[in-house]
Amino acid sequence: MKVNLYPIFSSLHNDEVILKMREELFENLKDLTGYEFNIVGLNELYNGDLTIILVESGGSENEFLKNIKYFKEPFYFLTYQSNNSFAASLEILTYLNREHKKGEILHGSNEYLANRIRILMNESLHPDRLGIIGTPSDWLISCNVDKEKCKKVFNIDLVEISTKELEEEIKRHNEDLDPSMFKAEYNYEELKKAYHIYLAILNIVNKYNLKGFTIRCFDLLKSIKSTACLAVALFNDEGIVASCEGDVPALISMFIARKLLRKPTFMANPSILSVSRSELTLAHCTIPLKMCKSYKFDTHFESNIGVGVKGELPLGKCNLFRIGPDLDKFVILDGEIIENLNKPNLCRTQVIVKVNDDITYFLKHPLGNHHLIIEGDNKEKLRECLLNLGLKEIK
Repeated sequence: MKVNLYPIFSSLHNDEVILKMREELFENLKDLTGYEFNIVGLNELYNGDLTIILVESGGSENEFLKNIKYFKEPFYFLTYQSNNSFAASLEILTYLNREHKKGEILHGSNEYLANRIRILMNESLHPDRLGIIGTPSDWLISCNVDKEKCKKVFNIDLVEISTKELEEEIKRHNEDLDPSMFKAEYNYEELKKAYHIYLAILNIVNKYNLKGFTIRCFDLLKSIKSTACLAVALFNDEGIVASCEGDVPALISMFIARKLLRKPTFMANPSILSVSRSELTLAHCTIPLKMCKSYKFDTHFESNIGVGVKGELPLGKCNLFRIGPDLDKFVILDGEIIENLNKPNLCRTQVIVKVNDDITYFLKHPLGNHHLIIEGDNKEKLRECLLNLGLKEIK
């Protein structure tokens, strides 16, 4: 694997000293990583597997500005522990931050540098891949996401997959089902049909090397006469994040939460809001089974067919979370699950959350319909991550 580096330094510094420092650093990093480290010209900079700017001395800031048009985000600056290399990098990164551009200084021991470069190499070669099966549901008019921005901000590739491919895959499955895999009884034929949807999506996940997906699930009501509610629940249990209705911002939110917190999330519709009590009722027909104290199966609410999940959640602290469709804002609200409901006019899993922050966010500047419930208190960890990625918090 090749690391391409472009050196910048001040003409006031001794070329022989700089060359010796460079050779020593590259030799150490090559021994620790097994990678090739090559000095290249501006036109060759992005022909390797990872691109780094080598800041070799103080006074190199203007050299960077002179060639900034040749560089791409994110900017990585490799520095020495001498020659005012680190100081120059601080000035450059401060300038970039003011321009709202992403960058990172690589500074420290050879072991630290080697480990960080290995991580960056892995991210460069293997970005996370999330699938969009079908398109966002017609009613999700604010859920289109800029794929290039998603790659730039989160290093996530969004892969489009047709509903037709999924439907053809579903028809290939006729396996029997062992009902004992679930802790709830239900109509065997409906469970088997829903499980075939799971198996079909699993093949697609493996085919496209996906770490998650969103699905235009309502189309299956007509074509397959079933729903993806059970499949979505099972995938979220397994750590492959899955969102309903083609909601891409919700999918990205679920993936970030899962990756950072190692927790499943419940994607739900805000259904009833009380400003005076600061309470929000949320409901949906699928939920990770592992989040539930108990669960049973029912039909999908709107269609009254297929297999929906009616779960009972533990009461206690939670967060409400969502990243906006422009991928530049997020909301994290503190709350507490205070009651599970059983209303006939809402989706099957229903909870009331007591919101401890300003609940009028939902009435004045929401970031979309679906919001995530995450058990526990995760606010500071999520906030720190997203602020570091350049997003702004809605309060």
